[in-house]
Amino acid sequence: MLYFIGLGLGDAKYITVKGLEIVRQCSRVYLEDYTSILWYKDVDEATTHSDLVLRALNAGIQYHVIHNASIMNAVGCCGLQTVSIVFWTDTWRPESFYDKIKKNRDMGLHTLCLLDIKVKEQSMKNLMRGRNIYEPPRYMTFAQAAEQLLEILQNQRDRGEELAMTQDTVCVGLAQIRAEVQTIHSGTLQELMSCDLGGPLHSMIISGHLHSLEVDMLKLFSGPEGLKTLKMTDSSTYVS
Repeated sequence: MLYFIGLGLGDAKYITVKGLEIVRQCSRVYLEDYTSILWYKDVDEATTHSDLVLRALNAGIQYHVIHNASIMNAVGCCGLQTVSIVFWTDTWRPESFYDKIKKNRDMGLHTLCLLDIKVKEQSMKNLMRGRNIYEPPRYMTFAQAAEQLLEILQNQRDRGEELAMTQDTVCVGLAQIRAEVQTIHSGTLQELMSCDLGGPLHSMIISGHLHSLEVDMLKLFSGPEGLKTLKMTDSSTYVS
């Protein structure tokens, strides 16, 4: 077993309890200091680590990732927003998140979409009557987000507008991203709609231009059909 253990954003003391337990059990421990210096160890799954994962699997060695805080999430302290896909209602069906996805796709960039959660919210009826009765919590699934995106795409077709993506665009569905129970699936938007990712929380990544190494990694999480909608634009770039 090859473990990838995040050290967090500070010095070695920022390692998690889980990570430290595994380090103490390992016969060999290597410190990777290529992607950043020790006091700012910021990327758990950079290109360097993807290459190591693929080499390990090719050698018949399993791997396991122990996550930690990284610049990928801590950068939220600057206050800038991410792309969020919200629950639609009968009277409110915004499409603004699609516009952001389109801009990224036009530039060949991937888009991480955080999916909506509804916790401790009141119905309009209870709110107007001043009753402290709350609705059951709801967590948007990948399938629900995909259904809304596909409806937006149909609206775009009906208006004769150029599409930023289709049902065949390669996406990644992620759920419960933590060490032991996380689920990752890659495939087309349509394919992943029927894929059970398990419990919350879910996230969605819509691919842009993919490097061949990224494709090799996504194949680890794809179904039997693989990533058949991908097309090469040059020797190292794939699009869908």
